[in-house]
Amino acid sequence: MSRLRLTRSAGLLGVQEFPATPAGYAQLLSWLHGFGTVCLVGVEGTGSYGAGLARHITAAGVRVVEVDRADRQDRRRQGKSDPLDAVSAARAAQSGRAAGAPKGRDGAVEAIRALMVVKRSARAGRTQAINQARALILTGPDDLRIRFCGHTPAELVAELATLRPRPGAPVGYPTRIALRELGRRAQFLGCQLERLNELMVPLVTARAPRLLALYGVGADTAAMLLIAAGDHPERLRSEAAWAHLCATAPIPASSGKVTRHRLNPGGDRQANHALWRIVITRMSAHPATRAYVARRTKEGLPRKEIIRCLKRYAAREVYPHLRAPAG
Repeated sequence: MSRLRLTRSAGLLGVQEFPATPAGYAQLLSWLHGFGTVCLVGVEGTGSYGAGLARHITAAGVRVVEVDRADRQDRRRQGKSDPLDAVSAARAAQSGRAAGAPKGRDGAVEAIRALMVVKRSARAGRTQAINQARALILTGPDDLRIRFCGHTPAELVAELATLRPRPGAPVGYPTRIALRELGRRAQFLGCQLERLNELMVPLVTARAPRLLALYGVGADTAAMLLIAAGDHPERLRSEAAWAHLCATAPIPASSGKVTRHRLNPGGDRQANHALWRIVITRMSAHPATRAYVARRTKEGLPRKEIIRCLKRYAAREVYPHLRAPAG
């Protein structure tokens, strides 16, 4: 259900609920135009539950701005309900406090995001199956521990999937059945990951080839950065706004004679993780990064602070490649 409040100046013009369907969106627009010309609509959650509403309003030629969720202090004072959230969104858009363009959900980046959702769960499931198999081997019969000791994950999965347990023959028949099923599950998820890569890598390459050319940026890392930027990267007003989105903008944490900055726990955590992967890769093999780490370590900077600085540099480096046109 879409709930909307219409405000003019500081006053409230109306309150109405509409179904979250194409027909409901059309009724909403008709109701809006009954009050006059509509120039701006604030929508909360344009990247999730409000995506359909944002698309419909934008297609009708009305500007949509992304509204953050209500301030926690306001929620504590006034309570939490859909009507209160609606009026808060309307006032945020009207005052100019909410001015960000909504994320697009209709381009190549949305296709990458959909594939990454499945890929992330498949990778987690495969890792979980391998870990469960190793735990069963550890507590299983001696012959299983000896046979599978020291195997790499790929070797372990391949051998477990081909196990042929025989009832009543060796000890631990149920354990062998469980190991075989875990091996087959991990094998299936591994094949699924390969198929997803075949679909995703060309999309990432076509969308941001120069991003992939940067040191330490692979297909998964580039995909996470593209998803954070969205299908319309022009919504990122500046390189500083991008750093803030990725939670790499330094937060002052100085006190007295101590001047320092701390890590930012907010922002897009997937984008922050992508920058962390770039930094960790460069710290292990990139000459310029290794020299920087050695210099800053000699100056007495802790490792966490060095990584924070490097993530900020990485955010600055990838920003122009995200805003560059595809191809």
